[in-house]
Amino acid sequence: MLRKIFSTLLIIAIVGGAAVWGYFAVTNKQININNFFTGGYTMGVDVSSYQDEVDFNKLREQGVEFAYIKATEGDTHIDKSFVDKWAATREAGVPAGAYHYFSYGVSGTAQAQNFIETVGELETGRLIPAVDMELTVEEVHNPPEKSAVVAGLKVFLAVLEERYGVKPLIYAQRDYYEKYLKDDFGDYPRWARNVFYPVWVDAGDDWAVWQYSDRGQLEGYSGEKYIDLNVVNSKKGLSSLMITKK
Repeated sequence: MLRKIFSTLLIIAIVGGAAVWGYFAVTNKQININNFFTGGYTMGVDVSSYQDEVDFNKLREQGVEFAYIKATEGDTHIDKSFVDKWAATREAGVPAGAYHYFSYGVSGTAQAQNFIETVGELETGRLIPAVDMELTVEEVHNPPEKSAVVAGLKVFLAVLEERYGVKPLIYAQRDYYEKYLKDDFGDYPRWARNVFYPVWVDAGDDWAVWQYSDRGQLEGYSGEKYIDLNVVNSKKGLSSLMITKK
């Protein structure tokens, strides 16, 4: 009897210990369970100056089928490696889009102009523009007012829509989306970030692109050790993000 009780307690302890270990391994990004849910999707990367030089031919050989490249931030900043990466994707035949990192307290019009002047024309085969909406560590503790964020982003998006004739992709993680974007920007294509568990747990099928890992490791870039990995919603397809000229 005692042996049976001991065996039961031992099994409970092992299972409980494994569950606790698994939880901390996932939350500390030692394990990415999303890797088990992204097979069969169209895979891509997003890069910035943190990846100094990128060989998109090498990335393409490893299954990368699209890329988003940081172009601008705020009303004056231009990512130092954007021009080279933008040209390199074209040479490698990798469909690519440009993204803007949104700044608070800065004119939405001025930010849009910075992006447009940097990126220029979007030819057929490029991807729709994207805007990165998130908070810095300091902003998490002193967050901007929702009304100001909504007003500034609406202006920014309107200028880009007028220039390019498409609705830009909006990048945000779940908490940010729920607080700032859900009520006013639900009709924009969504670039959802969830690096801990599958995106459909939070967003269902309401996403165009999913950033599923910020700890990807591939060959073909220098600088930062890791690279962000993304997939396209298979029900929409990469073609839904393509610029097409009539």
